[in-house]
Amino acid sequence: MKSVLYNYDIYPKVVLADTENKITVKPLGLHSEFDKNKEYTVKIFKVDQSNPSVYPERSGRISLAVNPDEEGCLVFSVSLEGEGEHFINLYDAPDARPFCTLSVYSLEHDMKGRIPYRGDLHMHTCRSDGREGPTSVAANYRGHGYDFFVISDHRRFYPSLETIEFYKDITDFTIVPGEEIHLPLNDVHYVNFGGTYSINALVKPSANEEKAGDDLKYRSTDGNAPDPMEKEEFIEMIKERAKSVPRENESERLSYAVLEWTYEHIKANKGLGIFPHPYWLCQMMQLPEDYTRFIYEKGPFDAFEVLGGENIFSHNGFQTSLYYEMKANGIDRPVVGSTDSHGSTEHNRNALICSTIVFAKENERFELIDAIKNKYSVAVDTISTEYRLVGDFRWVKYGSFLMENYFPLHDLACKAEGYYMNRYVAGDERAKNVLREMKGQIPEMQKKYFAI
Repeated sequence: MKSVLYNYDIYPKVVLADTENKITVKPLGLHSEFDKNKEYTVKIFKVDQSNPSVYPERSGRISLAVNPDEEGCLVFSVSLEGEGEHFINLYDAPDARPFCTLSVYSLEHDMKGRIPYRGDLHMHTCRSDGREGPTSVAANYRGHGYDFFVISDHRRFYPSLETIEFYKDITDFTIVPGEEIHLPLNDVHYVNFGGTYSINALVKPSANEEKAGDDLKYRSTDGNAPDPMEKEEFIEMIKERAKSVPRENESERLSYAVLEWTYEHIKANKGLGIFPHPYWLCQMMQLPEDYTRFIYEKGPFDAFEVLGGENIFSHNGFQTSLYYEMKANGIDRPVVGSTDSHGSTEHNRNALICSTIVFAKENERFELIDAIKNKYSVAVDTISTEYRLVGDFRWVKYGSFLMENYFPLHDLACKAEGYYMNRYVAGDERAKNVLREMKGQIPEMQKKYFAI
């Protein structure tokens, strides 16, 4: 975390552009207190307008004289020009060097009401091939600073439903129902994020049946789902559909027919269909490259997992290059970043490699899905300490500001909540009461920092 954030708080951090807002700078301890008998100079510079000594004709520069208020804070009203980051420099005297530089971001008005939520849209637990139990994975990822996440176990929908029920009403952490879909005749992985029913469970026999047979409670969030079909019936149906797929190889025709059928159900169950890790290397590249391009161009999915799964360049780097190449050619897909995690602690080298920031009006699964579909998301690569972001340049800039100025504070609050979630998993009933007391801390922080 930047050292200045230990010394001063500034709020709101994000405002609407060209709108008057009251900004407060609050010292965070004796060492950073303002002298109440002193007048301070506040100079504001819009970062993308560059150095005023070199480009003096540029706009986005404001200078104010401010005295500390009764609470010892510097409070001033200002309208920030256009979209972008603004440095807030504090001076003991007009001609002195700044002793503090803070940042505020202004957004265009289409972002009104859109709060940044960080999460993961693809990960696994010990219900399939992961290491930890679903409720422990949820606790660990809340502790890592996530606002939402999905349990997308291979072939199983019920682990996500179990976890949602376990934490019901005691946390603001949004746990989304989901699954990774694996159906006959298709080797292309596919994630159902937030759908109302299991797609794996539509073909019998299903691994989802291991919980309670064909009980709708474990394959649907609302008690509604299509009747499952037998594997033989499914295969015959796919073979017929595959006849119209324009691919030379039969394996690809069959595979793509399954993808189209899957996407039809994704749309019917209000979920988000994610095309994950086509450049995953498991001895060989998971998919033939020209088949990957065919799928990408045809688009039987809602979002592309541009980052996730591995920490080698030929995985995420190639996916990123494909995304930007397709975008340059007029095919602009929504993007997400996910860990594809199989272990949720620091002992898994890939536990925290990627995430997604979604700019949504609510931390609720259908709002998150709507925001991603409308391209209000950016993928975050945290394989190393030098993070990078992939997506529209507008969101890359805003996301970078958030990674530097908001999420470090947000993550500290989440860490404590994750600890008590783990205590609750371990059977500590006192933790349940603590969690109920902590519930609301992140929404309150968002209300403080986002005047949008």
